[in-house]
Amino acid sequence: MSVSGVGRRILVVEDEPVINQAVTDRLRGSGYEVVQAWDGPGAVEQFAETEPDLVLLDVMLPGFDGHEVCRRIQAGRPVPVLMLTARDDEADILVGLGVGADDYLTKPFRMRELVARVAALLRRVDRAAELAVRSPTELGDLRVDAAARRAWVADTEVHLTPTEFDLLLCLAASPGVVLTRENLYAEVWGWPGASGTRTVDSHVKALRAKIGADRVRTVHGVGYALEPGSSGSSGSSGSSGSSGSAT
Repeated sequence: MSVSGVGRRILVVEDEPVINQAVTDRLRGSGYEVVQAWDGPGAVEQFAETEPDLVLLDVMLPGFDGHEVCRRIQAGRPVPVLMLTARDDEADILVGLGVGADDYLTKPFRMRELVARVAALLRRVDRAAELAVRSPTELGDLRVDAAARRAWVADTEVHLTPTEFDLLLCLAASPGVVLTRENLYAEVWGWPGASGTRTVDSHVKALRAKIGADRVRTVHGVGYALEPGSSGSSGSSGSSGSSGSAT
């Protein structure tokens, strides 16, 4: 995708008029087409009518909140979602990731970073097409099909959000190799040089709950590695033990 954003439409959902307009103006200045919504029902309606390429979504909204908006729009046509939240609470962030959000920014945020995050998420969409030629990867009883964007554990399909799948795909490309948080953030989110963020940790925690905690090894202070021979049970029941921590 071009840096200018030409040809890309973004839906900005924010109930504070000043913030909504400031974000809209900045994105339009970067070449994006922008549509606006100020509440939950309006966001869902605008999404259906305008078919945006990405959604900037505030968590606290009138009508129903951003989590419900995300749940509804992702049930139809999956789209990158960047959540805007006033809280940096891990539980709150995990709720957003669980309903299909790809990344989050904590208020107050810098407009420059927001535009960079938007560009990075859209680059991920473009890269997804390049993965269609890859053959499925099999690691023990874990199977990852990049072309179909599907994953299975012991013949049972695991339903992953777009970001969870991209994270798994990145780890599966180098089984047993420890990837730093910075590496993962650059490869999965397209945001090189990032540091001090819990986005990676939160997504790893969510991924472990679905494929089995012992499949992703933590190297404390460094990063994570996908265990090539692991066949641990999937689900949150496997999250006990030292590998269950995503920090």
